[in-house]
Amino acid sequence: MRPALATGLLGLLFLAAAALFDAEPLWVPGLAFATLAAGSVAWVVLAARGVTIVRSLGAQRVVEDEPVSVVLEVRAGQWALPTASVSDPLIAEGAVLPAGARGGRVRIDARFARRGRRSLGLPSVIVADPLGLATRTVSARASARDDEILVLPRIEALTSTAAGGDAARAARSGRPLAGAEVELDGIRPMRDGTPASRIFWPAIARGADPQERYLSDDGERQPLVVLDPRGAAGEEHLDAAVRAAASIAYALALAGGCGVLLPGDRRPTLLDGRLARWPQVHANLALVAPAGVPSLTGVAQWRGPVVFVSARMRLRLPPALGSRHGATRVLVVPGPIAERSAAFAVAGCSAYVLGGRRRARDARAAAAAANA
Repeated sequence: MRPALATGLLGLLFLAAAALFDAEPLWVPGLAFATLAAGSVAWVVLAARGVTIVRSLGAQRVVEDEPVSVVLEVRAGQWALPTASVSDPLIAEGAVLPAGARGGRVRIDARFARRGRRSLGLPSVIVADPLGLATRTVSARASARDDEILVLPRIEALTSTAAGGDAARAARSGRPLAGAEVELDGIRPMRDGTPASRIFWPAIARGADPQERYLSDDGERQPLVVLDPRGAAGEEHLDAAVRAAASIAYALALAGGCGVLLPGDRRPTLLDGRLARWPQVHANLALVAPAGVPSLTGVAQWRGPVVFVSARMRLRLPPALGSRHGATRVLVVPGPIAERSAAFAVAGCSAYVLGGRRRARDARAAAAAANA
């Protein structure tokens, strides 16, 4: 209201000078300025009375860099709005509404570059007269809770490397090396919702009843994805590790199933091709903190392959991840390791096979070829 106050004071000065010096020409500008200031303030105050603004989110969860629709709806009270603009933390500049309108809508396509929970400040409407002498800001009701959006880590494709060998073929088929190490236990009648990757196609080719490959009920024979967020060199490395863990777990789940062990979990969460538990795992990945500590107790007893995703650069696995069953161990770190060949890459991270039955078989085959 400062411009209106200054205009009103100028009008009063003109009126005082006209009365003091009996200068009739000063009466007109004095009355004009005083009336203009008072009229602007009254107009804005009356127009702002009863104004409401409501924000509607198209989704409470959104993946990194994907747009989410946000609608800001403004409703006027008994008076039309002289001029108004909408302010919101999601837009850099205020959106101007048509003059004389009784409300309006503003649509925003918001994007968030990093995962995590985002708390949005309350939107507001700035009501002003056409000359900008008087303004009044009307915010959403103070009792209303700020809107929150959970930004989920994005899923990226696994990329085979030239030196990946068998891992390259596995990555091209949508499964990393850890997924290729899973051994199926047998064949059974196909159930509804079975992923195409587990259908036993030879039975269908023979004209027999549809069948599917299945894993043992013992979930510890499936691949296990473990995320360790500690010691990241920066937020970029931590986010890259989270995206890599999410991408690998998603790919393994579609390929037949896997377990996911995140910081704070007492036991792994098992995922299958139906992805029934994936939304909760995805949300937990979005909230992983840098100081989170994964519980590695019992992981050494895991009978299936273990993919250890670390947020910091390291050359070896923690001692607790040593395998007693000859299962494959895969180390995933941000960026490449010098003088080592990565099996596959994902989300800016590189994966390295550190041991397991396949590596032992390859070593024996190489030795036999050399002796021949």
